Amino acid sequence: MTKNNLYVDIHVLQTIPSSNINRDDTGAPKTAVYGGTTRSRVSSQSWKKAIREGFEKDSREYDWRSGFRTKRTATLLAKELMKQDSSLSFDDARKKAKEVLSGMGLKFDKAKKIDKNNDKDFETKVLLFFSPGQLRKLAEYILNSNEIDKKEVKKLLVENQSLDLALFGRMVADDPELNVEASSQVAHAISTHEVVPEFDFFTAVDDAKTSEESGSAMLGTLEYNSSTLYRYANINMDELIHNLGIDLAQIGLKEFIKNFALTMPSGHQNSYANKTLPQYVLVTLREDTPVNLVSAFEAAVQSNSGYTEKSIKRLENEFDNISGWIGKPIASFVHANKEFETTVGEKEPDINKLLDDVSTVVAKRVENEDTND
Repeated sequence: MTKNNLYVDIHVLQTIPSSNINRDDTGAPKTAVYGGTTRSRVSSQSWKKAIREGFEKDSREYDWRSGFRTKRTATLLAKELMKQDSSLSFDDARKKAKEVLSGMGLKFDKAKKIDKNNDKDFETKVLLFFSPGQLRKLAEYILNSNEIDKKEVKKLLVENQSLDLALFGRMVADDPELNVEASSQVAHAISTHEVVPEFDFFTAVDDAKTSEESGSAMLGTLEYNSSTLYRYANINMDELIHNLGIDLAQIGLKEFIKNFALTMPSGHQNSYANKTLPQYVLVTLREDTPVNLVSAFEAAVQSNSGYTEKSIKRLENEFDNISGWIGKPIASFVHANKEFETTVGEKEPDINKLLDDVSTVVAKRVENEDTND
């Protein structure tokens, strides 16, 4: 029997006040031209970073949820070697770690000074993504082996994945065998409407100046905007189960949806205090294909009294249009502010009930697949 993939689509509408949560190389909020108009944009990498930070906060008890994305893999591995074998010095442990990683084909830059004590660190040429479990298993293997088998090392660095590694994947150009296929995709968020840049001219006064002195100690301009964002991500559940196993994948699914919905990039957070929560979250489960519904907003929403309600109607109309092309999903669940009417899916009283119901449908589907096999 042919097994269908299971895709979980997450659609979010969220209003952001005056802010600059993701800036470009000039310091201005990122934008995109879509449907012929300029939209506010927040990059997928920016929101992935916020999601990973959310995982890290939840990792105090379960360290499998958050991994390391670093050039200092040799140092982290050395510290794990010393943790498992207290007789090793830091220099010896780091040298051993570098030898193992170099033997796998990973390239290192020259040792770099990292502190005022002239301590130096070996850094790989590229950022590498590893889980705490992978580092533990690798250190254990190194300490208990007389000869290092590269195939065994690579196996250890593909198994024991953290949730963020399983979701976002790993690409290692130096050795493609270390690649991990991502089980999720995250779109750039864009505003459902046109935005016009605004500018904040600011001055700062020197508190220690004398009464005879005048003028500002500093002045400048910051660009910002406000917007109602459409955000989209999906998960290939079969790939996530392949990466983590069914039990952790079920937990990981709920963690990803929750953190995708509730986290926010922290750019200029202290200046704008712009942390908000979504007004609308729609989660659908499909066996055919993931579907981004951004086409609902190709024609920019226009309004003088708020964009959220009109954006919800546009999104749900597009959902119905897509259903005419490829059929309705297995299940749909929506949580929205009480003042908004919704016509798509089962309306949930809170985000936790939505997460539980999504997880229940996935569990039943996996159980049925196992039974049919």
